[in-house]
Amino acid sequence: MSEPELPESTAYGQLHQLVHHLGEELAGFRRRALAAESRVRDLETAMEQGGDSASLERLRILEVENGDLRARIAFATERTRQLLARVHFLRQQQGRPVPGAAPSARP
Repeated sequence: MSEPELPESTAYGQLHQLVHHLGEELAGFRRRALAAESRVRDLETAMEQGGDSASLERLRILEVENGDLRARIAFATERTRQLLARVHFLRQQQGRPVPGAAPSARP
């Protein structure tokens, strides 16, 4: 036969559950407060710089995109140089003059 639950243990369980729920609710409020404070800082920065937060976000996106495009241009430039060097080599192998290069003295 099971022992009846003591009133203190029932009350303690309810209190424990209540404290747990309050802790979760407090954590939710804290997350919302931190997000709101971050948003306020962003808006204050935007106002100091003469723009709004949407403009600043767009600026950040464009700066990232600009960096990506610069990297792609650098890669394409290097690849073009490599291809040009190959063309020069092949022309030399065929005995054809390479445009822009000094003529070689052939015996």
